[in-house]
Amino acid sequence: MPVLEERLSNAQLELLKLFTGDISEAELHLLKRILLRFRAEVLMDKADRIWEEKGWTDEDIKRLLETKMRISYRQKAK
Repeated sequence: MPVLEERLSNAQLELLKLFTGDISEAELHLLKRILLRFRAEVLMDKADRIWEEKGWTDEDIKRLLETKMRISYRQKAK
């Protein structure tokens, strides 16, 4: 069994306390969906705050989406 190299987060510890026993596969699937929805909402709220702090507009985002930022790692033929 792998050894945990880092301390568990407060959220992980709380979930371990809540779910000391097995739950059905259906309940596990529902729990995952609930947790993912929660995480998505937190991240969207954070993104909204950053959007407001930066004063971004829809035009700024369109420009970012059209900007090629990828770096080519292919070596040129010699």
